[in-house]
Amino acid sequence: MAIVNRTPDSFHDKGRTFALAKATEAVERAADEGADWIDIGGVPFAPGPEVSAAEELDRVMPVVEAARGLAVVSVDTFRPEVARAVIEAGAGVVNDTSGLRDPAMADAVVGTDAQLVICHSLAAPRTAYPSPRYGDVTEEVGAFLRDRVALALSRGVRPDQIIIDPGHDLNKNTHHSLELTRRLDEIAAIGYPMLAALSNKDFIGETLDRPQQERLAGTLATAVFAILHGARILRVHDVRAHYDAVRMTEAMLGWREPVYTRHNI
Repeated sequence: MAIVNRTPDSFHDKGRTFALAKATEAVERAADEGADWIDIGGVPFAPGPEVSAAEELDRVMPVVEAARGLAVVSVDTFRPEVARAVIEAGAGVVNDTSGLRDPAMADAVVGTDAQLVICHSLAAPRTAYPSPRYGDVTEEVGAFLRDRVALALSRGVRPDQIIIDPGHDLNKNTHHSLELTRRLDEIAAIGYPMLAALSNKDFIGETLDRPQQERLAGTLATAVFAILHGARILRVHDVRAHYDAVRMTEAMLGWREPVYTRHNI
C-alpha cells in the first residue's frame, strides 16, 4: 500500500506531494513501482490545524480520480461524510486511523464493496496525547481492536470488509511499538487481515538513531519481520524497495515462484 499525502504537514514527506500535480505523479510512480493499493490522505493524524471536511474532499478527490484503474484506491480519513463521498467516487478502502471513534464510519461502508481499516489509537485525530501508558500494550491494543470490530459487525459491516491495524507509534512510544511488533502474532490471531503501517516511523528512528530520511533499511527489516508474524498489507513510502523485499520474502516462504530461473540450469 503506497502512501500519497496531499497535505502540507505530512509526517514523512513534509508536503512534497501537496500540489495536485505532484500527488498525481506520485500515484503514477507508485503504480509503476508495484503498489497494489494507493492510500491517499488529506488530513494527517498528528496534531495540527483544523481542516474542514470540504477542504479534505477538495484535496483527496482529484487524487482518487487519478488513482482509479491504477491500483486499489484507499483513502485515509476519520470522517464518515468523506468516506461516503470517496467510496461513491471509486475508492475501495477506507483507512480510519481513529478506530471508529465516530461509529458512523462503519455505516459508510455498509452495503458497499469497500473495505474498512480499523486502526488502534487513543487520541482524537489532530490531538496531542503525551506520555501514553499501557499495562500490556499488545493485550490492550488487541482488546481495543476486538471491541471495534464487534461494533462494526453490529452495524452491518461484513467480516470480509474488515482489516485491522495495531497503529504503530499512534499514541505509543518506541518501547510500546517494539513490544507490539514483537508480538504481532497475537494481533494477527484476531482473525482479520492485518495492515502494518511501519514506514520510516519514529520507533525505527529512535531504535537506530537515524533521522527520518535514513530509515529505509530499518523499515525494510521491520516490514519483513511483520510479514513473518502475520502482516498481509504494508503501508509504505518506498514502494520499489518494499516490493522487492516482500516478493523475496514470499518466495522464501514458498508463496511465490521466481520470475525466471537461469542460474545453474
